[in-house]
Amino acid sequence: MPTIAVDKQDLFDLLGRSYTTKEFDELCFQFGIELDEDTTEDVKGTDERPQLKIEIGANRYDMLCIEGIAQALNQYLGRSPIPNYTLSPEKPQTSLTIKESTSQIRPYAASAILRGITFTQRSYDSFIALQDKLHANLCRGRTLVAMGTHDLDTIQGPFTYEALPPKDIKFTPLNQTKEMNGEELMQFYKNDKNLGKYLPIIEGSPVYPVILDANRNVCSLPPIINSDLSKITLDTKNVFLDVTGTDRTKVEIVVNTLVAMFSRYCETPFTIEPVEIISEHNNETRICPNLEMRELQVEAEYINSVLALELSRKEICDYLLKMSLFATPNSENEKLIDVKIPITRSDVLHACDVMEDCAIAYGYDNLVKTYPKTEATTAYPLPVNKVGDILRTASAQAGWLEVLPLTLCSHDENYKFLLDDDDSLAVKLENPKTVEYQIVRTSLVPGILKTIKENKNHALPIKVFESGDIVYKVPESERGAVNQRNWCAAYAGKNSGFENIQGLLTKIMQTMRVPWLEKDNGKRGFWTEGSDEKKMFFPGRGAVILYRAKDDEKAVKVGHLGVLHPQVLSHFEIPFALSIVEINAEIFL
Repeated sequence: MPTIAVDKQDLFDLLGRSYTTKEFDELCFQFGIELDEDTTEDVKGTDERPQLKIEIGANRYDMLCIEGIAQALNQYLGRSPIPNYTLSPEKPQTSLTIKESTSQIRPYAASAILRGITFTQRSYDSFIALQDKLHANLCRGRTLVAMGTHDLDTIQGPFTYEALPPKDIKFTPLNQTKEMNGEELMQFYKNDKNLGKYLPIIEGSPVYPVILDANRNVCSLPPIINSDLSKITLDTKNVFLDVTGTDRTKVEIVVNTLVAMFSRYCETPFTIEPVEIISEHNNETRICPNLEMRELQVEAEYINSVLALELSRKEICDYLLKMSLFATPNSENEKLIDVKIPITRSDVLHACDVMEDCAIAYGYDNLVKTYPKTEATTAYPLPVNKVGDILRTASAQAGWLEVLPLTLCSHDENYKFLLDDDDSLAVKLENPKTVEYQIVRTSLVPGILKTIKENKNHALPIKVFESGDIVYKVPESERGAVNQRNWCAAYAGKNSGFENIQGLLTKIMQTMRVPWLEKDNGKRGFWTEGSDEKKMFFPGRGAVILYRAKDDEKAVKVGHLGVLHPQVLSHFEIPFALSIVEINAEIFL
């Protein structure tokens, strides 16, 4: 949840009145945001101006600046209408051509012009701060989207968006005096605490994205830095916006948010000059920004049923207007409401979002507590969780301690350390942050052994167990992988304790009413057979566990037990003998 610091007096001026801290806190609460801090007392006796720090919903990109907060609250309070954003002139006077070469790095771009803008120091600071907040929030640290702002009077359209080899890109970066090429710029900013973290986004690419004007002057090298040639100042009157990225939807949201918030400072408020976007990727030409409202139809009955209200369609429309949504009763269907969503409300995607806005406008405090109209129900655990709980209880009653290792582990821990090399069933993380978390475990054994390793100085014997999920890759399944609930226990001591492990297994099976069979006789039950199938067990000291659910049914292999191989123990730095058992707990379902 981003926290926005705004000038207290400036916000109250925009809202048309002053509030006490308690009053403003209550207003924020009713609207669904939160007053985090009022610095009035902290700055007494200093030259600093009091600030209000307001926590905003992560999806309300329009409220990441003081202008957006004031606009949303004024509409909620009924003090100002929803702005009418318009394009002028309707036919663009300049264009931005997206070259085919950008398809290999950042293929999408958008643009707009704020003409006749007037900045004050605080509105200029807010303009820069909004870009920083968007970069950190929606743009995911500039990886998805990056934006640049330029003094249009210092450059000349039409513009092109290209991808060029680093040595072919030469310009003077923002607030610098020396011209650099792309390679020199990367080296220059490598240790910069602000820009250095963005270099890896494009550093490994053979080409870098670049915005050029009609004279081949570099305007910006997204997502790193703008050119000093086109930097904006307090005296800037015409602002050219460039927005580039790897996600077209987010590119459009960013450009719409910027023009919606700061077109109020234009000579004609809320008027934006469009730019023609020509894409060579798909031979598409479009006008940007797209100010058309999105349309959504919502059933009035749905809103009333969720909120336990009986509002008319007209009343619902009036409430939605307070939340910046244009809504009218559908003329053909008396159950529907037509909702038009302005460019500031990119967070509204579904009927449930409209319902939530209606609830906020109506007032959560005004909603009447009611009992659900459904019949009384009783909750029951999922069968797999019920089985897991039974196994956990039985193991604990036998004197074993439960452990809860992590689900992720390294590839070596799950395979190489267990003397296994078949990783075809493993679900692997595409971009693991560390080698400790490379795959999702396919066995509970690695986690238990790591736990014993970290507790090897405790008194012997160490008797631990876990009942938890493992994951197998299954390409034909809906999600490409399936979870399986397993149960595993380990005994570590001066001797292997194999008999203890087998005794615990028998206890578990007795708890689940599964009888022990001396040998396979076609009856329901379980038995073990010696096997060297699992290489992690000492040769001749491993076994598979076989289970038959019903008489005369085919027996299935449900687990294994045995004494671990010394090489396995050395991999996990365990200095004593250890036996382990693991079964598929879902056989009991």
